[in-house]
Parts: sequence; structure tokens; C-alpha cells
Amino acid sequence: MIFRQFFEPDSSTYTYLLASRLGGEALIIDPVKERLQHYLQAIRELDLRLVHAIDTHTHADHITALGDLRDATACTTIMGERSRAECVSRQVRDGELLRVDGMTLQALYTPGHTDESFSFVLEPATPRAVFTGDVLLIRSTGRTDFQAGDAGLSWHSIVDRLFALPDDTTVYPAHDYKGWTASSIGEEKRHNPRLAGKTQAEYVEIMRNLNLPNPRLMDVAIPANLACGQAPGSP
Repeated sequence: MIFRQFFEPDSSTYTYLLASRLGGEALIIDPVKERLQHYLQAIRELDLRLVHAIDTHTHADHITALGDLRDATACTTIMGERSRAECVSRQVRDGELLRVDGMTLQALYTPGHTDESFSFVLEPATPRAVFTGDVLLIRSTGRTDFQAGDAGLSWHSIVDRLFALPDDTTVYPAHDYKGWTASSIGEEKRHNPRLAGKTQAEYVEIMRNLNLPNPRLMDVAIPANLACGQAPGSP
């Protein structure tokens, strides 16, 4: 299997490129507009055909490359069914399967960071990894104070849905701010300071008192991402 993890330092965003083989079909998760040429170079040099570009949710801290990738590769752009980004080619439902050249991703509705956030489980029959977007981070969780975020829903998404996956399932988030590249479900159950040993009420209280500033690009990124990262009126 081909797996590439890209990092965009301004927003500390991780992007994931997956394919089952050289010369095969591929998908990409949470691409950043400023890194478009990096993705296209990897796709070209690995002789891949990009068929799906996925955003886990409407990001507030960077502009997506969904639209640019669709223009460059004719791939299908995908978000969850609750997304308000009408520019995407396809909206997936909770539990829906995406099959690409021997790989399977399952869409998992995990609201809390936003009301339209999805995670994606790789090989759900015997889970290998889960791409959690901003819902579950490494030793942290995504903020819940804008874009219809909800700390109670975040708790349920993580504890009842993501933590139901096997402990050895690798966790790949959309961001990390401390240099971690991956975790596991078991690690986060045991060591995530916002979750381990906490009740739902304690978690909600933690999230309500984070008092974080808004993302620097929020006013630009959200409208741009509702247009798949392209100027209004673009196809």
C-alpha cells in the first residue's frame, strides 16, 4: 500500500494520499491549496490516478485544494452529507463505503468540532486506521466553539463512535501542533488528557473554558472552502 503524509506548517495541517499500488487509483484527504503542487508531483511520480479528494469538514484555518485537484485530475470531490459546500461532486452518508482499487474507506459521522464533521475508517471490516479530521487529535480534541460545534456531541463522537474501533487502529488527525504524526485509539483512550478518566460533564466543562482565539484565516477560509477553495462562480 502507498501512504503519504504531507504537512502544511502555517496551519499545522496533515494531508493523506493513499493508493493500493504504484500505477493505481488513489484518494487524498484534507488537501491544502498551498500544497497543491506537492500532491500533483507525488501523484505523477507514483504514476497514480486520483479518483477522490475528500475534506473531513469545512476547515476554518486553511483553504482547501478540493476544487484545484478536481480541475487538475478530474477527480470526484467528496464531503459529508451535512456539508453546506454545494460545490462538491458527492456527499456521503454515515456508514457509506468508498471503494478505490482494492481499498475501502467507511464514512463515519462524527460531529462536535463542526456539525458536519466526518471521519473515515480505512478497511472497516478489520480497521487499520481512522482519519479523524479535527474531531479527535493526538492527546487533544478539536475545539467546539464555532461552526455549530458542540462539546457534548464531540464527546459522543469520540467515546461512542471512534473509541468503539479496535485499540490498535491508527489515528491520523487533520492537525497536530506539537510534532506528533500519528496515534492509536488505545493510546487516546488511555492518555488523552481531555478524555482519559473524565466524565462527559468534565469534558464539556474543559471545552467550554478553552477561550481560544479564532483561527487567523477563519473569515477567509470558511467562505472559500464552501466554494471548494475556488473563487465564487467557479465550477
